[in-house]
Amino acid sequence: MDCPILSAWIKTAGQLVRYALVGIAHNTVGYLVYLFFTWLGIDPKIVVGVSYPIAMLVSYVGNRQFTFHHTGRISRSTVRFLLAHLASYAINLAMLFLFVDIWHYPHQLVQLAAIFVCAAFLFLALKVFVFRQESS
Repeated sequence: MDCPILSAWIKTAGQLVRYALVGIAHNTVGYLVYLFFTWLGIDPKIVVGVSYPIAMLVSYVGNRQFTFHHTGRISRSTVRFLLAHLASYAINLAMLFLFVDIWHYPHQLVQLAAIFVCAAFLFLALKVFVFRQESS
């Protein structure tokens, strides 16, 4: 007996695991690069601004092919992907501004938290907006 709800949950769970693998790989490297350049004295918001496009490219390729096995139109998914990441970037910068510049929390901890907040936001955005199944 095929249960569509159970099948959808299993599919989503698999996507979440693959998303986590892609995310762990690129976020670990990205966070280490972030720590290195801020250790050199570069402003955290500048480091995030420069490193974000590189992380976006890795995320697009990995998540389109590996996580969601998306075969839809590349032009549509690319525009949606950019919009989702623009929103995630705004969330990241807002967290740095609010928690570091206003409330004076350590930027290292705020950026580490931002990785998880942005990752959760992006999984939902990629699943329901960017790489959703297109009707034939």
